[in-house]
Amino acid sequence: MRIFLIVLDSFGIGELPDADRFGYVGAHTLRSCMTSPCFHTPNLQKLGLFNIDGIGCGTPEQHPLASFGKCAERSAGKDSTTGHWEIAGVPSDSPMPTFPEGFPPEVIRAFEKATGRKVLVNRPYSGTRVLEDYGDEMVRTGSLIVYTSADSVFQIAAHEDVVPVEELYEDCEIARAILKGPYSVGRVIARPFVGENGRYTRTFHRRDFSLPPPRDTLLNALQKAGKEVIGVGKIGDIFAGSGLTESHHTEGNEDGMRVTTSFLPREFDGLCFVNLVDFDTLYGHRNDVDGYARALSVFDEWLGTFLPQLRDDDHLILTADHGCDPGAPGTDHTREYIPLLWYRPGQTARDLGIRETYADIGTTIARLFSLPEDFPGTAL
Repeated sequence: MRIFLIVLDSFGIGELPDADRFGYVGAHTLRSCMTSPCFHTPNLQKLGLFNIDGIGCGTPEQHPLASFGKCAERSAGKDSTTGHWEIAGVPSDSPMPTFPEGFPPEVIRAFEKATGRKVLVNRPYSGTRVLEDYGDEMVRTGSLIVYTSADSVFQIAAHEDVVPVEELYEDCEIARAILKGPYSVGRVIARPFVGENGRYTRTFHRRDFSLPPPRDTLLNALQKAGKEVIGVGKIGDIFAGSGLTESHHTEGNEDGMRVTTSFLPREFDGLCFVNLVDFDTLYGHRNDVDGYARALSVFDEWLGTFLPQLRDDDHLILTADHGCDPGAPGTDHTREYIPLLWYRPGQTARDLGIRETYADIGTTIARLFSLPEDFPGTAL
């Protein structure tokens, strides 16, 4: 049996009841995208996206092809690591540490000493704005741009011609080793960029250096059962390689879709776990409603070619990991429900309702493979 689990990174479908605690009341990533003339998703509509209870936009399909529902996040967070871990059966009861005032001096001193480079910025910043404001100084001095956000991240930006990508990755590993205990951020992120004279762009050489999950996930359980666990996109980074039998880094959504398509003719027994990151990185965080809508339309067009190639015993699960409403004020992730569309050729669609945790997804996959491990969700 083959299961394709595809995460549309940040594709939220409306605020969670506790959104006020996270400062994003009224967030609705999908609804914001639908205001754009670039939005066109007939295949998601056919699957049943707009049949989901309380979605509040779009036209329901009379005979949806997929079972449909939405999941609330049980974990205390709204970032990719927390969301993916919960999908894989490991909710986080405590939020990972954030640093709204920047990282403490002892962390920065240790990092500078270990890398041999000075640090610029050290405070929350937009990833594109920080290059506009400090890119020239980074190129001139060779100092590393270190910044964070509302999420639990330590981000390091450097020009590829000044700090080679492999050196930047080594600097991230140094930071990962330093950030322990109360400083254990969820991710250390390499943010290489190119360009000159104040005109800089980030490259696809981004890498995430995540904390390993605190206990075994669905991925480990599948691997122990002799199943293949294929990670596409940043899945390998998010799980620190744990539980994967192979990992394929990609250069954006289109490359991720291409790699996923390449597995259709392949005989494998297990899970192909895919993250499509551009929705979040290129559009959600940049408040680019048209760009997000256009990316959803491109994905939908690809989906129309992917669905007919699935075998009778294949499963496709489409979901997300959090929200990042491009129409909301600010540039941070938003606390939202995530969609759940479960398609198998020829199956009868049903309403999956409102699920209490993302972990229902991992629990369902575990049940399909008859795994002995118990996970904290309820099978669909």
